[in-house]
Amino acid sequence: MTWAMKAGCMGKPQHIAAAHLLSFFPDIELDAKSYLEERDRLQDELWPTVSLLPGVRKLVHHLKKHNVPMAIATGTRRSQYFMKTGHLPEVFSLFDGQVVCADDTQYNMRGKPNPDIFLAAARELLKKDVGQPETVPTASQIQERAKGLVIEDALPGMQAGKRAGMKVLWVPDPNLLEVDYNGEEVADQSLITLEDFKPEEWGLPPYDDNS
Repeated sequence: MTWAMKAGCMGKPQHIAAAHLLSFFPDIELDAKSYLEERDRLQDELWPTVSLLPGVRKLVHHLKKHNVPMAIATGTRRSQYFMKTGHLPEVFSLFDGQVVCADDTQYNMRGKPNPDIFLAAARELLKKDVGQPETVPTASQIQERAKGLVIEDALPGMQAGKRAGMKVLWVPDPNLLEVDYNGEEVADQSLITLEDFKPEEWGLPPYDDNS
């Protein structure tokens, strides 16, 4: 599996990602349903061992300390989200349940790179009308959207954040930087690690000297 293949899977609904991946292996007698069942079995064993990337714990605790509204908008299914994060309550409990997952049917969302999930998260977090994905936003809705900062690791997520009218900080695996990208959307900033994130550059309170 090359990074170009992986880039086409990241952040997308699982059935789309599976079809993308299997398209590179036409001689393998494996349908998408069977692949996803076996993938889920293997991943479910590994999710409880997932560790945080550098800089995440520090940033989340900092934003919580300063009462900065936060939400998670993930292409992961809710059941998988709990498996990925259940052993890391010191970070994920700080989101106070502000989590939108790909299979939350009440929002009638399309997958990334469509902006739907970020707009749904903004509506839930702010309790304001930020508009719908397929309608032209009003001036006030544009203003509300522009206040949002999306932190993403995947190309489809970066695109979705920009299409939602928000600022995007892209923190990809360095291998993704070598993948050809012809999209119109460009992140407002790219970092290799969140350890290099400077909150004050985004109008947020700076880190304490001892943090």
